Amino acid sequence: MDTRRLQYLYELSRMGSMRAVADVLGTTTSTVSQQIAALSAETGTRLLEPDGRGVRLTPAGLRLAEHARGILAAVDAARLDLDPAAEPTGTLRVAGFATAIRSTLMPIIEELAEHHPAVGIVVLEHEPAEALAKLAVDDIDLALTYDYNLAPDPVGSEVETMDLWSTPWGLGVPSAQAHALGGPGGVPTAARVFTAFKNSDWIGNSRNIADEDVLRLIASMAGFEPAMRHQADSLDLVEDLILAGLGVGLLPADRPHRPGITILPLHDPDLRLRAYARIRAGRGAWPALALVLGRMHPGQGPGLMPPGGEASRPRARHL
Repeated sequence: MDTRRLQYLYELSRMGSMRAVADVLGTTTSTVSQQIAALSAETGTRLLEPDGRGVRLTPAGLRLAEHARGILAAVDAARLDLDPAAEPTGTLRVAGFATAIRSTLMPIIEELAEHHPAVGIVVLEHEPAEALAKLAVDDIDLALTYDYNLAPDPVGSEVETMDLWSTPWGLGVPSAQAHALGGPGGVPTAARVFTAFKNSDWIGNSRNIADEDVLRLIASMAGFEPAMRHQADSLDLVEDLILAGLGVGLLPADRPHRPGITILPLHDPDLRLRAYARIRAGRGAWPALALVLGRMHPGQGPGLMPPGGEASRPRARHL
């Protein structure tokens, strides 16, 4: 069914005559008649019947005209939704890790509710690999992900990336054991920090291997293989395990202080978590998505890196 022909039928249901429809649509009565006849052929249903010297819609024509009203409204809405110059509208599906959702997305959601109520947000909490898998099949529109500078995970050319923020991470250890670092003064290297705890059990992530990759990389610089004993997706649980003396693990250096835990800084090499916003290539013109990306990068617009740019794919932890 050609939806353009529905316009003729709908206008006839409103105006009552082909002459009036022709005047409204800027065409001829012959064209109106031909378009409705073609629509009748497409649907296999008689849409008009004689009414004196004119015509009127059959019961089937009236029912289709009612459908046409909703269909044409939906087509107009879709057209506006896809127009980069249109007012943002529609539902944006976002998947990401908890920290980015809380710190980056939630303030935007509050702003949208006040200033752009036509834009809705669906939030899904996922690890980066899970979020990117959903992005690849269009289950979501925006992925909030992260990686470590020591364990980059490049995305393919089908993904565009915007840098959000980065934060230093260190090694979380029981405060009672922090003195194990000892030795000469100065800032210890990451390898020296790891060496002080080489006989400890180590805590990785249960749903993403980037933590373990980083732990094994720095441990290899120190000349040992870490005993990866525990896995935890929640940083609160990582802290609980550390406090229980069950192991040591990576924690964000700027995480609020919890008594009994010391976060030892890592230098040479430094360790940083880097957060990103990622979309499918070419999708950034959608007004609702462009609006949210712009709010994530105030004053700079979406700021997306082109596909194949220096992007790294993330791994996530709940902070």
